[in-house]
Amino acid sequence: MTPEAAAALARMDRHLQDTTPATPCVVIDLATVRARFAALQALLPDARILYAVKANPAAPVIAALAALACAFDLASAGEIDRCVGLGIGADRVCFGNTIKRESDIARAHALGIDLFAFDSAGELDKLARAAPGARVFCRISVHGRGAEWPLTRKFGCAPRMATELLVLARARGLRPVGLSFHVGSQQVDPNQWAIAIGTAAEVFRACRRGGVALELLNIGGGLPAQYRTPVPPLTVYTATILAALHRHFGGSQPALMVEPGRYMVGDAGMLRSQVLLIARHGNHDDRRWVYLDAGRYNGLAETQGESIRYRLRTPHDGTAAEPVILAGPTCDSTDIIYDRAGYTLPLALAIGDSVDFLSAGAYTASYASVEFNGFPPLATYCL
Repeated sequence: MTPEAAAALARMDRHLQDTTPATPCVVIDLATVRARFAALQALLPDARILYAVKANPAAPVIAALAALACAFDLASAGEIDRCVGLGIGADRVCFGNTIKRESDIARAHALGIDLFAFDSAGELDKLARAAPGARVFCRISVHGRGAEWPLTRKFGCAPRMATELLVLARARGLRPVGLSFHVGSQQVDPNQWAIAIGTAAEVFRACRRGGVALELLNIGGGLPAQYRTPVPPLTVYTATILAALHRHFGGSQPALMVEPGRYMVGDAGMLRSQVLLIARHGNHDDRRWVYLDAGRYNGLAETQGESIRYRLRTPHDGTAAEPVILAGPTCDSTDIIYDRAGYTLPLALAIGDSVDFLSAGAYTASYASVEFNGFPPLATYCL
């Protein structure tokens, strides 16, 4: 753990000790959020950074970034309302979801929002009707190998189709300005950006042949947080991105946008849970079941498929431990957090003890259900 991460964790621990909030809850260290933005800005000084609000939409997080030079990638009318309510101007936001309600497009356009994503002819039709003259960019599909939370299939169109759609966008009275892609969330292979940038450059050239000059490349999110598996340093990611831009675009590089979400807030947060029950369901069980008050439906949705594997902390770390199955509190058989991932917890762990999920600032509170089994959404405390 870096000195900065240790200091942030100490601040969160002090808050929990001083306030003893009900669990489960998420604590966010805003100093870490600000430092993450500054680090990325220093390494990509010519890029426009848009925070992906869906990662953690807490108003203090958005406000902290708004006080800097950050812009915002929005996915819904609700996120638009939150940013507008915080005084963020339309020139600092992008409606980046490729699946939008037409009335929401019209409302966003009426508010002055002028940059929209799309990846299909149907979405392009909605934009032409509801946001005439708007700037639009097309999301292309990439394979996303190396991502612990892939975003393939549902989003993005084939590169050849992107060219056709961007030419069509101009004919429909829109202003086609560029491309976007997303190499997958928690992407641990920096070279995936290089591959995707190469694909994007081919579409840029094809569009130019079709009479459409693109000027913007949105390289999406995917920068990782630090979970159980080590990840390359940020400098490796940014160096790979810059080298690929130079290799594929030379001296005529497009304006660059990047949309970090997990990177910005993941390591800034901790999810505190409490042990509700420890049980064995047979005399010969070789593992204890440890049931927590946080689970798949109230904060830990990304443990689906055991994809995102958080670092855990208990009051008994360093003592004798054994393998466990971790599960959540709901009356649903799918509410199992970790079974196959090889987690161990101390034998001394008892009912009422805390279990902390570290680097849990992203996609926890924003993923929690409203009232499944009557459990309330996760409370978020920002320091």
